[in-house]
Amino acid sequence: MDTHRCLLCMGSNSDGDLHLRHAREALTDAFPGIHFGMLMITDAVGSTYRSPFYNQLAVFSTDLPPEYIHRRCKKIEREEGRSREDKRTGIVKLDIDLLKYDRRILKKEDMKRDYILEGIKGM
Repeated sequence: MDTHRCLLCMGSNSDGDLHLRHAREALTDAFPGIHFGMLMITDAVGSTYRSPFYNQLAVFSTDLPPEYIHRRCKKIEREEGRSREDKRTGIVKLDIDLLKYDRRILKKEDMKRDYILEGIKGM
């Protein structure tokens, strides 16, 4: 089987320390060998969200397809209490996005953000 290199970004603007800690635990269970970058506190992108955001990148290798990784990340978000209603009120309990799968960039706009670029340098 082929091994693929993945880059995730996690974010929270509501009890960020707690939700990111739970996310790290769940992601470690789901993707053994995952490595987490530094915790970054950033301003919100967009006017609908409140600040500050706690953000963190993670990298890991897997033989799983990107669709599975995406579904697993969304499941972890729901387990942390994320709902559609929260997004409308500017609250993000937990957001986990698969940014890159091997060389394929899945979130092009996110990859241009300063905190993502800085976080990648620190990994």
